[in-house]
Amino acid sequence: MKVSIINHAEVEELLPMNECIEVMEKAFMALARGDVEQPLRTIFRPGTVKGVMAMMPAYRGGDAPLFGLKAICVFPGNAAIGKDAHQGAVVLFDGTTGELIAVVNASAITAIRTAAVSALATKVLANQTAATLAIIGAGVQARAHLSAIACVRKLQHVRVVARRPDRAEQFADEMKSEVKCHIEAFDTVEAAVRDADIIVTATTSRDAVVRREWIADGAHINAIGTFSPKARELDTATMVSSTLFVDRRESAFNEAGDYLIAAGEGAIGPDTIRAELGEVLIGKHPGRTSVEEITIFKSLGLAMEDLAAAEYCYRKAEGLASRTKVSL
Repeated sequence: MKVSIINHAEVEELLPMNECIEVMEKAFMALARGDVEQPLRTIFRPGTVKGVMAMMPAYRGGDAPLFGLKAICVFPGNAAIGKDAHQGAVVLFDGTTGELIAVVNASAITAIRTAAVSALATKVLANQTAATLAIIGAGVQARAHLSAIACVRKLQHVRVVARRPDRAEQFADEMKSEVKCHIEAFDTVEAAVRDADIIVTATTSRDAVVRREWIADGAHINAIGTFSPKARELDTATMVSSTLFVDRRESAFNEAGDYLIAAGEGAIGPDTIRAELGEVLIGKHPGRTSVEEITIFKSLGLAMEDLAAAEYCYRKAEGLASRTKVSL
């Protein structure tokens, strides 16, 4: 069987953000219906390395069963040398024979699908009038999230803040050509977050960067920056006073420091999680219940997201190749 190799640039061409949001919606609905199986990711942390390797397998049944495996290294220090923190591959296998069918660049898949999932959560959880977006961080995920959220809400004002002010300024300058709204760099997280309708935390911080007293009633927060049980971006008061949605309960109970640290303090418990995103999409649980409610979507990243995004790229690439052959 021929094995397709899809590189970073090809993923970006094959998987535009608006299409990826639709792919993620279908994937989360399939997960909620029980059509997808996946174990917790395995994380390998060698003591002498400033990074980790994660192994993320998934299986989707149906008429065209498929196995997917993302093997990815996460090196937070890469941002300082102009590289994505996520490096690796998504490997697809035929679910009937086990044959290898595709190897897809995981850096591009991760950037696009993570932001697409946040946009999907924003679409179903944020107030319809939400127009001001605050982004904490100015790296790959911050850029992808601005593009993604602009697909689901008509943004008027974007505020960005980063550990290095020059990176926030660069972000604002470069993204103005991609998203047609006012984009402004801020000096502090507090100033950026106050009165924002939508907040994205895309940091590598181990300690909370957002505090409850800064958050306006009715805000929606996408917390996407960490999958470590010992790191968080939101303080305990925010977790207590907000309605929490997750991509997967099992992942949250094992990997989400935002939840686990607050739970360890006795401030919240399992019932704090209202629903998984897929459960909201299929109508099993309600999403936002009032305009004043603060909602949080804690995103940890799921193997089934990578499988769905990589399969979409593979099928689309194969379709384009077939049409090219016919035209010749």
